[in-house]
Amino acid sequence: MFWTLLIAIATGMRTMTGIAVICWAAYLGYLPVQGTWAFWTAKLAAVIVFSAAALGEYIGDTLPSTPSRKSFVGLSARLAFALLAGMILATVLQQPKAGGVVLGLIGVLIGTYGGYALRMWGARLAGRDLPIALLESAVAVGLCLVAIHHIHREIMVTLEHAAMFLR
Repeated sequence: MFWTLLIAIATGMRTMTGIAVICWAAYLGYLPVQGTWAFWTAKLAAVIVFSAAALGEYIGDTLPSTPSRKSFVGLSARLAFALLAGMILATVLQQPKAGGVVLGLIGVLIGTYGGYALRMWGARLAGRDLPIALLESAVAVGLCLVAIHHIHREIMVTLEHAAMFLR
């Protein structure tokens, strides 16, 4: 479930990225959510809603008037979506949901505070925040894509082993 931690870190960096990528992966069949409580992630409506929210967040994050991710509201939203992502991925991987919650909590704190520190450091080096904000968004998406790829591979290996056992 290490990959769950990466998605939670990305969620700490960008609140909606993890859930948007999870919805896309479920919709495209990379995550087996059929027959679970997380079935809704594979619906086109979920893909559209969370993708639009993620795109809006990418734009809003570049504005100087955007509140800090460390504020109560910002951190609460990140925490809620990281815990949700952790529970979805634990369900998909047939692991205890408590493990997904713990990894979501740890990852979101790393992503929120570590991402903030790295962004401030990068902005000081670059002399501007915008390129670093865009880079941080790209890194969040990249972390999620790498994690989903590995989770999908893990599921496929498990299914292959089960098929070999049944022969």
